Amino acid sequence: MAGSDTKRARDYRRIVAKFGTSLLTAGTDQLDIEAMSALVGQVARLRKRGHEVIVVTSGSIAAGRHRLNAKDAGKEGPSRQVLASVGQSHLMHTYDGLFAEHGLVTAQALLTRRALADREGYLNARNTLLALLDLGAVPVVNENDVVAVEEIEGILIGDNDNLSALVTNLVDADLLVMLTDTGGLHTADPRRDPGAELIDRVERITPEIEALADDAATPHGVGGMITKLEAAKLATAGGADVVIANGHHEGVLERLVAGEVGGTAFPATADRMESRKRWMLSGLSTRGKIVIDAGAAKAVVSQGRSLLPAGVREVAGPFDRGDSVSICSDDGRELAIGVTNYGHEDAAAICGLRSDKIEETLGHEYGAELVHRNNLVLL
Repeated sequence: MAGSDTKRARDYRRIVAKFGTSLLTAGTDQLDIEAMSALVGQVARLRKRGHEVIVVTSGSIAAGRHRLNAKDAGKEGPSRQVLASVGQSHLMHTYDGLFAEHGLVTAQALLTRRALADREGYLNARNTLLALLDLGAVPVVNENDVVAVEEIEGILIGDNDNLSALVTNLVDADLLVMLTDTGGLHTADPRRDPGAELIDRVERITPEIEALADDAATPHGVGGMITKLEAAKLATAGGADVVIANGHHEGVLERLVAGEVGGTAFPATADRMESRKRWMLSGLSTRGKIVIDAGAAKAVVSQGRSLLPAGVREVAGPFDRGDSVSICSDDGRELAIGVTNYGHEDAAAICGLRSDKIEETLGHEYGAELVHRNNLVLL
């Protein structure tokens, strides 16, 4: 990690720190108390300096596997669910004891995609986490709930990398730090190629950058570099800076928050947006897809206009009026998320038509726009 002569300008008041399984276990098959203690100590020192920190943690399945002495368990959904159930209490007990040594109280928050996909649930989760921060507690967030079997099978949020990005947007955090057992994004997989070089800064995550990511997860974890890039894209689009760094480096979290350069930094690609648009951007409630032509894409992306039916090439449902939909170019790129004024059947019926033909075609009208610009979030 470079010295403090190179600083990032932003003041990181609220931080989300994601700790991966391989970091918490130090590469073994059980929680490593020394490794966890070092991480907790950094969070505690940040708290004493006035920072707010939310921890997003992995490790419950690994903890449960060790507690049950079930080394070969967890290859199927139900058994992994059982491991998460056993390991969750052990994981939180460990965190609780380590934070108590610094006079800090922890609060467990188990989130599921189903809860966050509902607008009311999203706001409830946000309010709870912000209230915990106000009370001086350290929220410890995980999705490995016994009811979230879909997450364990990779269907829901999918991993705690993406969960950390969702939490970052949920609470308007300034910085997301994903600590792992590798130093960040490299030009090749450093575990296989000794000539791989660290990329210290990525201004924007392009297809070329994504091609550098190795999809293989670490032996004891779920998320590989691709999921970390997905998380970075989501968090930076919501207005937060992101850093992927080696969690084994001494004081790494504190030094990153202080502005030192280390790992791979991803600067925010957008200004802060209000909560409703953050919820839309998360994609948690997205239903279906609308494919638009080049003219409509230019109007929406470059000119800040609403999406009109005339520019729509294809509608893929199901979705209802008021649902969030994915808006894509005709070459398959996802351009935006928007709340639609029409359900998929109505949208398909007016696809390609001028807005003045909507009522004539449908027998009713909910507005000239398929998606109004105030209900659009660009990706």
